[in-house]
Amino acid sequence: MRTVAAIAALLLALSAGTAAAQQLEAKSLFGSLATPVPLESRSIGFYSRGCLAGAQALAVDGPEWQAMRLSRNRYWGMPELVAYIEKLAHDARVLDGWPGLLVGDMSQPRGGPMLTGHASHQIGLDVDIWFDPMPDRTLSAAEREALSATSYIVRETNVELDTRRWSDAHNRLIRRAASYTEVERIFVNPGIKRELCSWVGSDRAWLRKIRPWYGHADHLHVRLRCPPGMAGCTAQSAVPPGDGCDENLAWWLSPEPYRPAEGPVVPAPELTLADLPNACTGVLTTGPGGLTADDLKAPPPPLPRLRPSTG
Repeated sequence: MRTVAAIAALLLALSAGTAAAQQLEAKSLFGSLATPVPLESRSIGFYSRGCLAGAQALAVDGPEWQAMRLSRNRYWGMPELVAYIEKLAHDARVLDGWPGLLVGDMSQPRGGPMLTGHASHQIGLDVDIWFDPMPDRTLSAAEREALSATSYIVRETNVELDTRRWSDAHNRLIRRAASYTEVERIFVNPGIKRELCSWVGSDRAWLRKIRPWYGHADHLHVRLRCPPGMAGCTAQSAVPPGDGCDENLAWWLSPEPYRPAEGPVVPAPELTLADLPNACTGVLTTGPGGLTADDLKAPPPPLPRLRPSTG
């Protein structure tokens, strides 16, 4: 009850500057915050248009995982996501022999759009897991910044799997990642989806969660479902029936998705605070480390440039 009252009070205090604040770029606001908001854990909005309350940090070093790119501060998520990563790391090692996970981006401390990289990962239910196995030593902070994830797709082919590097162990890792009921879908390169369609035996039900998408040559992108009963978390449309090894995959493997666009490419407009659920303003401003009313004031327009004197 106190949480609701606190958010309401803050929103009221900010109301005078709301119109200006709503036009600010959301990625700059959320990308500037280093700590989570001390509220009940909640995914707010959609995976690519929302924010995150009460985020939990993944331990940067675990018995079967290591978090990468620590300087990005993107190792935050819903408690369900942290629990999933820990469970997958343990099961993949014990049951499948995978050495351990290298964990890429999750979400920012308060979710929301990111300054670089992802369109999604905004509500604490997405995680990137490298295809490279964890080494048998603890990486230094510097190594975690310098190391690059290995592409398992042959360069300049878009979809041809590099069979010199790929192994059945990678297939087992993806199958394990998809095996849990909380997983909504997993994005991989179309060439990897093709490999899985050929490798799998009679148990093909999990394959429908594996969705081909651009890139994803060096990691799998796991997306969890909205937690049961969580109001305000917008679910994604269900994946189509079947194993996905059909016409849809054939299209992804054809030249069509990779043809250059005809004419000039107009970039999508940046998301503003107005594009996100109203509750995200409270996520930005509540608690220690949050933004203030002054932070949410739009910058003044630039002064007109005066013409040089000719006198």
